[in-house]
Amino acid sequence: MTKQIKYLLFNITVTTSLLLTSCGASTPAPDNQTIIQTSVAETVAAQNTLEVPAATETPSTAAIPTKTPFQQITLVPTLPATATSPATSSFSQCASASLKSETIIDGTIFKPGEQFTKTWEITNTSTCAWDTSYKIVFWDGDILGGGYVYNLPQVVGPGQTIPISLILTTPATDGTYRSEWKLQTPDNINFGVGYLNAAFYTVIAVSSSQKPKYGTASVTTSYTRDPKTGCPANSRYNFYATVATTGPLEFTYYWDQSDHNSDHEKSYFMESASTKTFTREWVFGRTNNQGPKWVSFIITSPIQQEYRIDFEFVCP
Repeated sequence: MTKQIKYLLFNITVTTSLLLTSCGASTPAPDNQTIIQTSVAETVAAQNTLEVPAATETPSTAAIPTKTPFQQITLVPTLPATATSPATSSFSQCASASLKSETIIDGTIFKPGEQFTKTWEITNTSTCAWDTSYKIVFWDGDILGGGYVYNLPQVVGPGQTIPISLILTTPATDGTYRSEWKLQTPDNINFGVGYLNAAFYTVIAVSSSQKPKYGTASVTTSYTRDPKTGCPANSRYNFYATVATTGPLEFTYYWDQSDHNSDHEKSYFMESASTKTFTREWVFGRTNNQGPKWVSFIITSPIQQEYRIDFEFVCP
């Protein structure tokens, strides 16, 4: 403030001197001391008029807009509607499967220490997608040289089927061995196939004989009717017998019926442990006798075996 006043007084003094000199005023010029005092008085008066003490300054409330404080929002993470909270998460609803097919006929004969690959085709019957964190675990029986736990090899969506193949090795001692397996969810829920959650398994036989005694491992039968209902001019029944052998095998067989219409004995050679389905047809007309009937699939050698299919012909 002091420097500003001195600067202002200096300018006033110089300006006044120049005016008096140029105009030649007749009145006696005041001395410098009088001019300075007068200028100082005017300057101080001007400063008092313009300045307002800082202590008495009161800003108008209308001049400063007010702000509404920000609302504090707490963000809570949410999970998708189809998911569950990790604290209560369970994969129990994902533990559902069925067995579609398999390789290596149960009862197949191998040599001691022989390696083979067993494959089960498992269908995911749950609503979940199985990823590679799901496992295949040994359940019971003989492990047959395999590992106890395997990761699922690929992702399997709902309704999809995956081939599960294990490389196994037969024991060194002759005998019959059964190896059972199940699946496992990421939270260690073990489950099998079907509504009973049964283990999927393989049954093999080990023989060190140069000429093992191969035979039939199983024979499964079924039948169909075309059409399924009604009484057309002809009702066609088809009968099926699927034979599985434990190795190369030649056998003889024939079909027999409740009306004594039997066919001739036939021979068939299976080159390896495999399956073969045999069929027979029986046609009924409207005038045929109705009621219970049967058809039999009979193996005569190497061992006599009979598999009977009971049914009923009805023509309302």
